[in-house]
Amino acid sequence: MVTQDARQATAPPVTAPGPMQVLLIEDDDADALLVEELLLDVAAAVTLRRARSLTEAKPLLSGAICVLLDLGLPDTPELQELEGVRWLQEHMPRLAVVVLTGVADEHLGAEAVRAGAQDYLVKGQVDGPLLNRVIRYAVERRRSEEVQRQLLEAQIHARENSRLERGLLPSPLLSDPRLTVATQYRPGGGQTLLGGDFYDLVEGADGWVHAVVGDVCGHGPEEAALGVCLRVAWRTMVLAGRPMADVLSGVQQVLEHERHEDRLFATLCMMSIAPDRSHGRLHLAGHPQPLLITSGGVRELGAPVCTPPGISHARDWPSSEVALGDGWSLVIYTDGLVEGRVGEGPERLGSEGLTASIQTFLQNTSAMGPPERKPRDEHLLTWLVGHVLELNGGDLDDDLAVLALGFPSLVDG
Repeated sequence: MVTQDARQATAPPVTAPGPMQVLLIEDDDADALLVEELLLDVAAAVTLRRARSLTEAKPLLSGAICVLLDLGLPDTPELQELEGVRWLQEHMPRLAVVVLTGVADEHLGAEAVRAGAQDYLVKGQVDGPLLNRVIRYAVERRRSEEVQRQLLEAQIHARENSRLERGLLPSPLLSDPRLTVATQYRPGGGQTLLGGDFYDLVEGADGWVHAVVGDVCGHGPEEAALGVCLRVAWRTMVLAGRPMADVLSGVQQVLEHERHEDRLFATLCMMSIAPDRSHGRLHLAGHPQPLLITSGGVRELGAPVCTPPGISHARDWPSSEVALGDGWSLVIYTDGLVEGRVGEGPERLGSEGLTASIQTFLQNTSAMGPPERKPRDEHLLTWLVGHVLELNGGDLDDDLAVLALGFPSLVDG
């Protein structure tokens, strides 16, 4: 055991594997000497440092793993003996704290544990093995408490993510069994929190099917919460049978009122598919063009592009009528899917690279015969996300969401 006095050593030691760093805060020289001798008698693997007051101890706390704390310190008011415990609990919560108390103050030891200390010892009733064991147990107990705290935080974090996920990634409201749906979602930067990308799919009472994919700029909990608000507003107005221009105006109004920063905006792609499933109506608000996959290949669907909600207050929402054909898959995605790098240079995948990648996939799978559309599209999206990550050399910076809506099954079609 190595003992250092705070007045001879004012800088905390470098943390390294070896003896535990223990700080003794004790103003009585005789009591301090007794603690040192008890630990020396059992050859405790401890580097003991001493301070005579809480004020003197504060610069040394960062190098310690455990504190032996006398309750009767000169800078602790007589009627506030637990002030030192409370201060350590508030400012140095990672430290294990063992309280040293006199026989007459034994009840304070129990109160100190309730205030946050890991254990307490009564002066004059301690031997070397007990002191060594209490220090080690206190350190392990503090570590266990920290693990439990982190586990609780992780559980709360997971529940919050689950609520956000249910809001951003809903179950489609479809009654037409001929339609198939596949989706992929991935937060950017390898983060665990969901980002601001969202999608939804609703079939109205009139047989029209409406799909939306949106992208709130940025990624994090605030953007995710805003994405949930926009998606719920969109679904609510679609189910209420509002015209699509009114739906987009309503989404814009919700964004302007709910965003926490004026700079936040969202891009949207909305596709409305007629009951006969052979044609539809496309709205683009600053969003990438969707891709249509048919037996003839892969092509982008075009529409007049209007300003994204949040950048300016749009009043007109132009659209384009698009022909789909008898059998098709519609891929709607956020720009995170195409903004990944291709190799180590500045080149990005882009929409052309995405189209070429899908064509390569379709060529490779066509030799195996016509599969069912849903498993084919699910496989396509899984492969596509993996392919984009591989080209980028790891996690993408931006979030991505991809929705594939198909009609009908390839075997039946």
